[in-house]
Amino acid sequence: MRFVIVTGMSGAGKSTTLKMLEDFGYYCVDNLPVPMIPMFSEFITTPGSEMEKAAIGVDVRTSSNFSELSGILKSMREMGVDYEVIFLESRDDILIKRYKETRRVHPLAGLGSMEEGIKREREKLADIKKASDYIIDTSMLLTRELRAELEKIFVNNENYKSLFVTIESFGFKYGIPQDADLVFDVRFLPNPYYLDELRGKNGNDDEVRNYVMGFEEAGDFLDKLDDMVTFLLPNYILEGKNRLVIAIGCTGGKHRSVTLANAFYDRISIHEEYGFKITHRDLLK
Repeated sequence: MRFVIVTGMSGAGKSTTLKMLEDFGYYCVDNLPVPMIPMFSEFITTPGSEMEKAAIGVDVRTSSNFSELSGILKSMREMGVDYEVIFLESRDDILIKRYKETRRVHPLAGLGSMEEGIKREREKLADIKKASDYIIDTSMLLTRELRAELEKIFVNNENYKSLFVTIESFGFKYGIPQDADLVFDVRFLPNPYYLDELRGKNGNDDEVRNYVMGFEEAGDFLDKLDDMVTFLLPNYILEGKNRLVIAIGCTGGKHRSVTLANAFYDRISIHEEYGFKITHRDLLK
């Protein structure tokens, strides 16, 4: 029997996650009152029950009892109930944007601002987040990417990547990515844009890649970046970070930054204990 409890920030994708788990064959119940969780767990684990996979959604909509959740889960664990907690996280600005797009009211906003409601919710969820088995930040995840992550964990039983790293190339002329945690400037390298035969190509093309990587400084940069990030990743996890965006920029975001982002992704993604993806923000501009 696999029992999953889905919780997290309002607007971070809990309902979507439950629908996906349902597609994976889980019996799902959303917004179950907190005091009923032990009864539900007893029901699904009763000998003779044909239920093999179940998931429940719990959030601050059950505000009168939500403070009891941590204590109830601890008691269930002590009684030998096996369960997993998945926590859906997202940045404040993304949550606000999602609420505005759907014209919904945050459950803890009341007559105050949405920012105040989100702050109160984070305070209420702090303990359960710390005790969660999986924390997934949906701030920049596409629906299909969220589904892929859930499928890895709850269908394929693969090891969960506790830190998800995005390597992103960009052009400074279009601004620094707002979600970047670490920003690196590679404009110290010669610009292929000024060579007629390379101007119309980009860092995904062999000609540009060979030109940029032909400079010793490019290799030195990658060595130092690899060394620093390899040191940082486990320390970020110790501090509770579950998402990291490393932005590498040049002038237009098409030649040097794309080349070095690709090269760095090839190096760093050998660390199988983390999740990685690469994106080129300004490649088509």
